[in-house]
Amino acid sequence: MRIFNRGGIKMNVKSNVQKLGRAMLLPVAAMPLAGLIMRLSADDMLNIPVIGAAGNAVFGNLDILFAIGVAIGFVKNKDKGIPALTGFLAIATLKKGLEIMDPEVNMGIFGGIISGLVAAWTYNRFKEQKLPVVFSYFAGEKFPLTMVMILQTIAAVFLGFIWPLIQIGIDNFAKLLVDMGALGVGIFMFLNRLLIPFGLHHVLNTYIYYDLGSYTSPSKEVFRGEMTRFINGDPQAGLFLSGFFVVMMFGIPAICLAIYKAAYKENKEMVKGIMGSGAGTSFIANITEPVEFSFMFLSPMLYVIHALFAGLAGIVCYLFNIRIGFTFGACIVDYLINFRIATNAILILPIGIFFFALYYVTFYYLINKRNIQTLGREAKAEFGNEVTLEETELGLASKNYEYMATKMLQAFGGKVNILDVYSCNTRLRVEVVDPTMVEEQRIKQLGISGIIKPTEKNYQIIIGLEVTYVMAEFNKLLEE
Repeated sequence: MRIFNRGGIKMNVKSNVQKLGRAMLLPVAAMPLAGLIMRLSADDMLNIPVIGAAGNAVFGNLDILFAIGVAIGFVKNKDKGIPALTGFLAIATLKKGLEIMDPEVNMGIFGGIISGLVAAWTYNRFKEQKLPVVFSYFAGEKFPLTMVMILQTIAAVFLGFIWPLIQIGIDNFAKLLVDMGALGVGIFMFLNRLLIPFGLHHVLNTYIYYDLGSYTSPSKEVFRGEMTRFINGDPQAGLFLSGFFVVMMFGIPAICLAIYKAAYKENKEMVKGIMGSGAGTSFIANITEPVEFSFMFLSPMLYVIHALFAGLAGIVCYLFNIRIGFTFGACIVDYLINFRIATNAILILPIGIFFFALYYVTFYYLINKRNIQTLGREAKAEFGNEVTLEETELGLASKNYEYMATKMLQAFGGKVNILDVYSCNTRLRVEVVDPTMVEEQRIKQLGISGIIKPTEKNYQIIIGLEVTYVMAEFNKLLEE
């Protein structure tokens, strides 16, 4: 069931959770570099505090980043400048109000997310507001800037009373996960992988990474979340993150090797290039989706096994008391940089080798036993009669991103059929007016990894790391 509010936001749970996950990608994009800067500037490395201040500027203002990111993600406007300012005013007003209501209240990233949602609703509702002539300067897009401060002042009063109770519930949830020990970590990692096809893993990650637990540094600064606490020196942080290194550095490459070995002889060279690239991006850059999407829809069973193995990796790392975190990603880069401040990080290597063997044997056996048509084993792809030689040769592999974006826009029904478009690390996310105008087969012929339809009008095009370049060309076409 769909419910429409006055701000024009469709309160469809599935759709809006998708949007929330997407909106969180914007602030998250600032964190990898910030984390690396902080680590490199630490006392045991370069010891340059002024450089580390840049990283602290990010991790010390996560609520502001999330407020702006969520506001931008939910507004229905191509120009994101005023919506971003509305998001900033929303969180700034809320924080100042809460300081007066109850100085002990710290909403963290939740304050940012709530503020971003309020800012987006306010902007969508009041962006065309008309006022008497004498006040016309404040009308239109400027009016939400006034309204959001009024609304957030009211919110500060309300949340000042009820948030301490909500915080008790959140703390109890965190305590439950922690008290579950290895099982809690395993459940988190299992769900993390399982939610990727739906694009909802970011929602789960946000709490664990940026709000779970609390640490007070020697300088009396308070940091929350596994990732934030680890990079700021909390020796207790990292238990919920260490298992990812096993999956990204060993598990995904093992899957790639199994798919390559299981491919038909005539296809091995093609598969070698694709899977080799997939293994490399996972090991070096923490990007796994191109590999995962190559088999998750062909065999949901394989993907569930992958999620179970990820959960098992988290459990094993917990039992061996491995505490290591990441900001760039659970890859070789963060492993090497954070090795000196981690606990038992050397054990990642033998555990990783074990899981490499487990992943490889399991996947290779099942692919062959059940004749799963993974890459290199599928029936020969057939193009439609209307497809030209040019189209079959100019896909993603050609690096002709302008051509790819042009053909993709045509397949989506042109500019008139595009409601919204956005990109994350590996996906082009498109919302359309009329899904019957979309030619999915034409999109698949462009060399993408796959298509997901979380809702009737929403498409996620799995492209890989090159999505940034495709998105840039796509935006140029929309602006023409």
